[in-house]
Amino acid sequence: MALDLLELDRSIQIAKEAVAGGADWIEVGTPLIKSEGINAVRELKKALPGIKIVADMKTVDTGAMEVEMAAKAGADIVILLAAADNSTIEDARRAARKYGVQIMMDLLTVPNPIKRSKDLDALGVDLICVHVGIDQQMTGQNTIDFLKQIVKEVQTPVAAAGGMNIESAAEAVAIGAAIVIVGGSIARSANVTGSTRKIREAIDNAEIGKYKRKSIEEELVGILKEVSTPNISDAMHRKGAMRGIFPINKGVKMVGTAITVQTFAGDWAKSVEAIDLADPGNVIVIYNGSNDIAPWGGLATLSCKMKGISGVVIDGPVRDVDEIKAMNYPIFASGIVPNAGEPKGMGEINAEISCGDQTVRPGDYIAGDDNGVVVIPKERAYEIARRAKEVEKTESRLYEEIRRGRTLSQVADLKKWEKV
Repeated sequence: MALDLLELDRSIQIAKEAVAGGADWIEVGTPLIKSEGINAVRELKKALPGIKIVADMKTVDTGAMEVEMAAKAGADIVILLAAADNSTIEDARRAARKYGVQIMMDLLTVPNPIKRSKDLDALGVDLICVHVGIDQQMTGQNTIDFLKQIVKEVQTPVAAAGGMNIESAAEAVAIGAAIVIVGGSIARSANVTGSTRKIREAIDNAEIGKYKRKSIEEELVGILKEVSTPNISDAMHRKGAMRGIFPINKGVKMVGTAITVQTFAGDWAKSVEAIDLADPGNVIVIYNGSNDIAPWGGLATLSCKMKGISGVVIDGPVRDVDEIKAMNYPIFASGIVPNAGEPKGMGEINAEISCGDQTVRPGDYIAGDDNGVVVIPKERAYEIARRAKEVEKTESRLYEEIRRGRTLSQVADLKKWEKV
């Protein structure tokens, strides 16, 4: 289990809980080593006698020096980057033999991981780690795809890392991985021991073909339905949230791709015509041009609900709010008024618009919940969804630690990490 945290005390507690759930090795992640120094390795070794400690040094130079440093601190395995020069790796191997530790070579960001794996195999390294990094995962790259090829090409034991969860960990073992490195799915769980146990059971009973991988689109939409709009906004560096747009119905989640409508002062023709163009999975997003005349009401809402459209967002007011609430359908608007305009037919469908002070283009992803509405650019939608899931995982663990009696300031160690 990989500890990619910043705080040593939290890391030790999480590591103990993971070991209780069946983790064999504990990896001291690079962020933790950078934050707390090599002492993090030393303290985890003291806290977990008998457990193998992996030091993720991500070394690319002075291999012998960094292997010696990690080994003397108590590491059993030291991770170097596979991008390092062969001379660095060879010197690291000599130091590893001297100090009785193993070296693992991490293929993170290597341009040709299959070729480099063969080179490392020939160099006689102890372990090869097939690793698609966090930022690469956000763009849809997948460790399993590389693992399938690499295990056929090398004799060295292979580890799999990068976004491992129950399904991918079991698949990796079924394919031939000797080690699975799991990070956030355990370390950011509210129940670390339980999450570890579930993954342990999955890999101990791994079967090829047992888990069917979802398509990128299925995974993307599924994640957006699981996370909150605050999670998404955080993943976008606090951007994307519409201003002045609120849910008419509470407790109803909305996710879909935008059908945009530009209309004026209550002219509801284009708003209603957009229903005919929309499909299930679409969200109709309307700029109305007035806060006093509604382009939308109960009949239009019923039309959307019957057709399976995911929801409606209006920079403008709605009416027939009692009917809309009775349908419990996802409608987000800037206000409520009794009067509607006339169907004059002015405006456009599927043009770039502004809604709630956010630019919305046809095909952008729209997510709404009780907190409001967030616009997600379509070209970055998968990446943002994956990052939002990481935010959710982090907060899940923080909630658990606060429930155990610590304050948010204490858990986050705010004073230490305030900007100097």
